[in-house]
Amino acid sequence: MAETMEMPVPVPAHQLNIDFSQVDLDAIQLPPGEDFGIKSDAEEEEEDSLEFETGFGNVVVVDNLPVVPPEKFEKLEGVVRKIFGQIGTIRDSGLWMPVDPETQKTKGYCFIEYNTPQEAQTAKDQTNGYKLDKAHIFAVNMFDDFDKYMKVSDEWIPPETKTYSPIENLYQWLTDEKGRDQFVIRAQSDTEVYWNDARLSKPELVYRRAHWTESFVQWSPLGTYLATLHRQGAAVWGGDTTFTRLMRFAHTQVRLIDISPGEKFLVTYSSHEPSNPRDTQRVTLNIFDMRTGIVVREFKGSADDFATGGTGGVAGVSWPVFRWAGGRDDKYFARIGKNAISVYETDTMGLLDKKLLKVDNVMDFSWSPTDPILSLFVPEAGGGNQPARVSLVQIPGREELRQKNLFSVSDCKMYWQSNGDYLAVRVDRYTKTKKSTYTGFELFRIKERDIPIEVLELENKNDRIVAFAWEPKGHRFAIIHGDGSKPDVSFYSMKSPNNTGRVSKLTTIKGRSANALFWSPIGHFIILAGLKTHNGQLEFYNVDELETMATGEHFMATDIEWDPTGRFVATYVTTVHEMENGFNIWSFNGKLLYRVSRDHFYQLLWRPRPPSLLSPEKEEEIAKNLKKYSKKYEAEDQDVSLLLSEQDREKRKKLQEEWQGWVSEWKRLREEERFLRQALRDGEPSDEEEEYEAEEVEAEEVLDVTEEIASYGLED
Repeated sequence: MAETMEMPVPVPAHQLNIDFSQVDLDAIQLPPGEDFGIKSDAEEEEEDSLEFETGFGNVVVVDNLPVVPPEKFEKLEGVVRKIFGQIGTIRDSGLWMPVDPETQKTKGYCFIEYNTPQEAQTAKDQTNGYKLDKAHIFAVNMFDDFDKYMKVSDEWIPPETKTYSPIENLYQWLTDEKGRDQFVIRAQSDTEVYWNDARLSKPELVYRRAHWTESFVQWSPLGTYLATLHRQGAAVWGGDTTFTRLMRFAHTQVRLIDISPGEKFLVTYSSHEPSNPRDTQRVTLNIFDMRTGIVVREFKGSADDFATGGTGGVAGVSWPVFRWAGGRDDKYFARIGKNAISVYETDTMGLLDKKLLKVDNVMDFSWSPTDPILSLFVPEAGGGNQPARVSLVQIPGREELRQKNLFSVSDCKMYWQSNGDYLAVRVDRYTKTKKSTYTGFELFRIKERDIPIEVLELENKNDRIVAFAWEPKGHRFAIIHGDGSKPDVSFYSMKSPNNTGRVSKLTTIKGRSANALFWSPIGHFIILAGLKTHNGQLEFYNVDELETMATGEHFMATDIEWDPTGRFVATYVTTVHEMENGFNIWSFNGKLLYRVSRDHFYQLLWRPRPPSLLSPEKEEEIAKNLKKYSKKYEAEDQDVSLLLSEQDREKRKKLQEEWQGWVSEWKRLREEERFLRQALRDGEPSDEEEEYEAEEVEAEEVLDVTEEIASYGLED
């Protein structure tokens, strides 16, 4: 990673060993490689040829420079060039400091000409207000701005009073009287938002737009915005039914986006091919403020710089590059690098404490979903002399809360429980012969004193782990394990029946056609799914009662998505397969509610809901008195049922009337043609069956006759 990726925020000049208080330029000693705390893009050696532009859009004016005599002119020019040359390429003879002809001293300002207007704008944004010392704080402006402000009329014109127009309530969709949830789909060139109306057994269209995005759409984590991608950048839309555009984020050829958990920041990614085929792709990542659309931090580098630590991506870049700390305050984000974790503060968009979190050979990390705690995995080193380890580190203090050494490790994966109460570390270990591996789990109890750790090993160590998943907001987890097409599924609890604080096994169900686990967002229920090679086998399982509620099948299903309330679940087939594209909506207990077939089906995403504002005590009270609240909804369900029955009767009645009308019309036409038919039969009536006489006639016809002379030979 180029040094510009870890650039600290601007710092006072006295921290850089530069003293301008007496304007003694001879005393200035510039440390080698000093970046002055200004984020630089010039150190990223761009291979692409720059497109030079003419005019004054690429010129900045830097004011509040020290006023120096001729003997210190060269020294001051070197300082200015050192600072501003890191941001972009200054043209030849592109730095000019005017001199007072009478005193022969500088006038305290200079002009800097960059190769591109973009570099000039970056220089203005990053250096305006930079504190060189107590007496000299840079005031940086675009040269074109002077011409614009000089044309301002001296006559004061009162501003136009604009009529207040309230913006649309972005959370109106949460107040739906029917308590429905929304989902978005992409099929062919259309993007459509629907209400899931399960009682009417069909979706209700909210908004449709063709060519709304050029690649995919994405809800923000709290459901406030819907993000779309375009050649010029990304955009976010909001509202209940109108989906008006709220903000644009300029980033040419953006390919991936990520939104922070609290919806305060949006990360965009783009890449372009280098001019030298032997070099890797060049990558740009921008972090935008969601409300203003302003870039608050930019990262540039090669694809190799971002290829570590992620679950997916493009062109060798793991995505997401940056991982956000748990919670909704969006205070920290981090990325993995070589022998270090870079943790950033969003307040300054700089490195935490202006230094890396050094961890030799770190391979993976993840944040707790609720707390600023990092879990780190470091593999074995030194030919096995140094064991692998998993560490828990508290941020911002960098205090190591817990560490566990691991031996003979071939692979390791970390799974956080949604409340941050537990961490499961799946460890694949080599056997003594090194010819095979077996799997065990290290279970960390994060919220308990000293963070105790338990080891869980399966009864059959040779079982392959197919899938693992924590129960959301709960204390149970499920594992699919075994070999062959029908593995077993086991359920465990972190709370033992006798409260000994040890993990306990609940049950194992044998021989399931499953390779994926999908817990309901509220826990209690899980879908054991057989996707891809299992052709969409579904088993809806009640973990509280340890029993199967229903089984089903969605042939060729590629994906499963629970709605945020855990009441409904969608299964769908995307264009991974050429046939059977579309989606099914099921109830939580496995009842198929309706099917929708759509050609060229790409995406289905439920709109997330923000966390409940109710306290746990209030939620528990509602659960206890659910029957009292349910009477109202039972009455509504009955009304809907009666309405559906009435609609069915009306539909059948309409079909019957259409049929009777068709029969009557057919009889009328037949009666009109009676005499025509009789004339065609030489006056013989033939409409009534009794007017016919059945006569059987047999006819023989010789088709062909062939004569052959047969000869028989005599044996000797």
